[in-house]
Amino acid sequence: MNFDYTEEQQMVRDSIARFVQDDYDWDTRRAIVASDDGMSRDNWQTMAELGWLSIPFSEADGGFGGNIVDLSVVMEEMGKGLVVEPFFPTVVLFGGVVARSGDEAQRASILESVIGGETLGAFAYVERQSRYAIADCKTSATKSGDGYTLNGEKVVVFNGENADKLVVLARTSGDQFDENGLSLFLVDANADGVSKVCYPMMDAQRVANITFDNVQLGADALLGEEGSAAGVVHDVVREALVALASEAVGIMGTLNAKTLEYTKTREQFGVAIGSFQALQHRMVDAMMAYEQAKSLLFKALCEYKIDPASAETTIHALKVLIDRNSKLIYGEAIQMHGGMGITDELDIGHYAKRLMMINATLGDGTFHRTKFIESTYAAA
Repeated sequence: MNFDYTEEQQMVRDSIARFVQDDYDWDTRRAIVASDDGMSRDNWQTMAELGWLSIPFSEADGGFGGNIVDLSVVMEEMGKGLVVEPFFPTVVLFGGVVARSGDEAQRASILESVIGGETLGAFAYVERQSRYAIADCKTSATKSGDGYTLNGEKVVVFNGENADKLVVLARTSGDQFDENGLSLFLVDANADGVSKVCYPMMDAQRVANITFDNVQLGADALLGEEGSAAGVVHDVVREALVALASEAVGIMGTLNAKTLEYTKTREQFGVAIGSFQALQHRMVDAMMAYEQAKSLLFKALCEYKIDPASAETTIHALKVLIDRNSKLIYGEAIQMHGGMGITDELDIGHYAKRLMMINATLGDGTFHRTKFIESTYAAA
C-alpha cells in the first residue's frame, strides 16, 4: 500500500498548518471561543476562499472533488490547531447529507452557498432517548396538504446555535425504532415554530437543543425519497467517523509533541524530568499509542477509498482504538504537565476535552466494540 500523500494533499496540509501557526495561536483561539458566536466569521470566509469548504464535494456540485483522504488531511490539521469553526457539522454532516440525498436543484442552491461560506448548516439527528441509536426517532413529519408538518425535538445539535439551515431526521412512517420510515428534511433554522436552547460543550463547541412545533414545510423540503433516509444517514456517519478519527489523530500527535518538549525543559532536582527512565517509558507508551491509531486510520482510509461499505468493520475498530489510546495519551500529557495540565490557561487540557467529546460522538468505544463484534460474526 502507498501511504504517500499527493502533491495537492500536501499543499492543503501545508496551507492549514500555516493558517494554524500564523492566525490561530492560543490567545486568538481563546478570544474566538469567548466571542458571541463562538467562532470567527472572518476565518470561515478565509476557509471558503482557500477552497477548504469545497474539498469533499463533487466537481459537478461545484466542489474540489476530493476523496476521503483529502477530507482526512483537513480534519487532522484542524485537530492540531483545535479549530472551532464548524467544518465538521457544516461540511461533513450537513453537507454530506445534502450531497447524498438532495436533488439537483437542492444541491445547487445549498452546496454552492456552503462552499462559498455564506451558509452554516447543522444535522439534527440526536434525540433525548436515542443515545447512539440513530433510528430511535420520535420526531415526526406528517403529510399536510402538499407538504409536511414537523413536530419533535433534537438535542446536542452541533453548530445548532449558528446554523442558517438544518437537515432534520424525522419519522414519516413506522414505529419509533424502525429504520424504514425515516426521512430527511431541509428546514430554515429561523422558520416559524423552530426554537432553540443554545449552550457550549466542554470542548467549546456551540450546540443547541432544537424544538419543532408544527413547523410547516413544503414538498421541496424533503431530501431524497420519503421513508428511505436510513441508508444515507449510515453513509454520512461512516464518513464522519473517519473524519473524527483523523481529527483525533492530529490532536494525539500534537499532545505527544507538546508533552515531549515539556519533559525536555521542565526540571526537577536539577535535571530535566525527561531524563527519568520511568517518564521515558510512559512517553514511549504514549507515542506507540499514537502510531497504532495512525496506522489503523491509514488502513481504514485505504479500504474506504476502494469501497466505503467494506471499511465498516475497520472503522468500528478504529473508533474503539481512538477511544482507548486517546485516554492514555491525554492522561499522560496532563500527568506529566502536573496540575497546570488541566487549567484553562494551558492548551493541554483543552486538547484532552476535545478528545473526550470525539470519543462520545457517534458512538463511544463500548458502542463500537459491540458493533465490531456484530459485524465480525456476521461476516463469519
